[in-house]
Amino acid sequence: MTSQKPSFPRQHARTQRFTRGAPRAFTVSPDGTRVIFLRSSSGTDPVSRLMVLDPSTGLERVAADPGALLGGSAERLSPQERARRERTREGGTGIVEYAVDAEAELAAFALSGKVYVAELRAGTAGALPVPGPVIDPRPSPDGRHVAYVARGALRVVGADGTDDRAVAEPEAEHLTYGLAEFVAAEEMGRRRGFWWSPESDRLLVARVDDSPVTRWWIADPARPERKPAEVAYPVAGTPNAEVGLFVVDLAGGRTEVVWDRARYPYLARVHWSSAGAPLLLVQARDQRTQRCLTVDPETGATRTVHADEDPRWLDLFGGVPVWTPDGRLVRIADEGGARVLHVGDRVLTGARLHLQAVLDVGESDVLVQAVAGEEAAAPEIGESHVYRVSELGVERMSEGVGVHSAVRSGALTVMSSTSPERPGATVRVLRDGKQVAVVANHAQEPVLRPRLTLTEGGARRIPCAVLLPTDHQESDGPLPVLMDPYGGPLGRRVLAAHNAHLTSQWFADQGFAVVVADGRGAPGRSPAWEKAVRDDFTLTLDDQIEALHALAERFPLDLSKVAMRGWSYGGYLAGLAVLRRPDVFHAAVVGAPVTDFRLYDTHYTERYLGDPAEQPEVYARNALVTDDGLSRPAETARPMMIVHGLADDNVVVAHTLRLSSALLAAGRPHEVLPLSGVTHMTPQEQVAENLLLLQVDFLRRSLGLSAPERPGADRPAAG
Repeated sequence: MTSQKPSFPRQHARTQRFTRGAPRAFTVSPDGTRVIFLRSSSGTDPVSRLMVLDPSTGLERVAADPGALLGGSAERLSPQERARRERTREGGTGIVEYAVDAEAELAAFALSGKVYVAELRAGTAGALPVPGPVIDPRPSPDGRHVAYVARGALRVVGADGTDDRAVAEPEAEHLTYGLAEFVAAEEMGRRRGFWWSPESDRLLVARVDDSPVTRWWIADPARPERKPAEVAYPVAGTPNAEVGLFVVDLAGGRTEVVWDRARYPYLARVHWSSAGAPLLLVQARDQRTQRCLTVDPETGATRTVHADEDPRWLDLFGGVPVWTPDGRLVRIADEGGARVLHVGDRVLTGARLHLQAVLDVGESDVLVQAVAGEEAAAPEIGESHVYRVSELGVERMSEGVGVHSAVRSGALTVMSSTSPERPGATVRVLRDGKQVAVVANHAQEPVLRPRLTLTEGGARRIPCAVLLPTDHQESDGPLPVLMDPYGGPLGRRVLAAHNAHLTSQWFADQGFAVVVADGRGAPGRSPAWEKAVRDDFTLTLDDQIEALHALAERFPLDLSKVAMRGWSYGGYLAGLAVLRRPDVFHAAVVGAPVTDFRLYDTHYTERYLGDPAEQPEVYARNALVTDDGLSRPAETARPMMIVHGLADDNVVVAHTLRLSSALLAAGRPHEVLPLSGVTHMTPQEQVAENLLLLQVDFLRRSLGLSAPERPGADRPAAG
């Protein structure tokens, strides 16, 4: 009997978008003898294990297996750990995060609310007898201690499990030590709340008081017996959590770090290495000014070493600010129309590169991730590359069309690369630039392949991806169009990568020409391109329309049948499309949309739209619920399917309910699909599978299409 391939929606759901079985979270030991990473055992196994690869032999071994450590018991997560994973969009189980000491010999991780440590040379692992539930355990650089958070207190225990004690305990309700507040974790990319000194004798510890923050209550209407969850959600224009910082020694002695917190309330970055004094990056609430500060650990006094300002906003970047080993400040800045790398008082890159992140700082060079800038010799649509930057110049280290990133320590580099031609990521281990090993990828092979064209559209040269049905012939004529964007700030969907376009290809195989466009606001072009959306998100819709009309001159697009689907900002954009431009768009799937930015968080929203009290007209102009499209004649109404997870604590379901109420009051037909127990991501297999199928059914009905007679035109799964 021959085995039948699973449908793409089922495979996509069961593999968690083909991430299960893929290696990730790499660390390279300073001596170059170990590469540590996480990976589950197969493409359908959700449980990540801690793995170690020996670059000299290419052999891998399991350093910690959750199944063995828990004795087959199910993993139990505290509400705080669930919330932490929601901020990182972590859909896996098992060991989902770990930290190591300076020599990468001891690893610590949380599992089922307990602290575990793994001796990476010896290959042993076990739990430490400490109170829980535990969050974010991290070894000291010398490997002798492990710091962790339990019930809002920062605690330290010996790596052998002895001498456990609290070094910073909350003095009142709504206070925590050692955790990141909501906006830091959700919007700033800072998911930590404590940092070891290089000497392992003290820590920098964040103190968060979220008592001023608005309280929201997230209930599950399908489970009326459960109490609603309380969420401290800092809504635009309302108070943030108050964040302070202390130097805390191992006996519990503390010194407060002092800076102008009233002017610079956001603690965006913290760096502490042996190359210099601790570094802080603090931002003003409007994010137009920021300061890079050094800290005197003895007194807590701070000193400004660099200041930035921008009339629109200042972005945050991974890996900076940091010191070079010889004590020079490394930072990324927007200057002269480009995003450049500063090392000390020198600018080492120019307009040919658009910097994304600093990956590693070596003795004589800096490893960065960047895309081709607007002055590059040729466009590299959807690509990101790894470059080695030094006083001598810039050298590209990654090879081939694709999206590349790297982790490095000394002479050893782990290079992760995706391409449009092959599924998943290829992970190579390089020593002095030469391949010595490959990290195995156990992710499943997708049942379909993207028929992908990366191109540019319109006078603005908007980056686009176009996907046609696998079996489409030129003689078949034009196809109904599905725009499939994210389309907003921080989200880049047009990527030179195979797996990034699998869902779009599946929709194409249902009989659509699928167009993905990254217009103004999306990262990866230039500072001016990204910052054009200040005060006006409607420009992102203009760019979708420009790309659509330009591509129709070269591809078989039927402009009489155009729909848009999107999630989060993409859901907002899809709603905007049918409400404001029903002459262009004829249906929309509106997923988890931000319908009124007065209901979204401070750090994200105020960066782009300012303070709602000072600019109420800006918020009104950018909202869906106050959109004048609601008052258009009834005959211009376009079908909308609005989808939202009822447990979403990022874009709360109130967004959808208020939009639905406004549509109903305006007499505009629409459908609402509530997802019980689903957050801003959809990790539940059956929900994720059926959600794709239901979207296709809706789009066919709305555009008057019949189902194509081809494999993949599945029906929703039962159950």
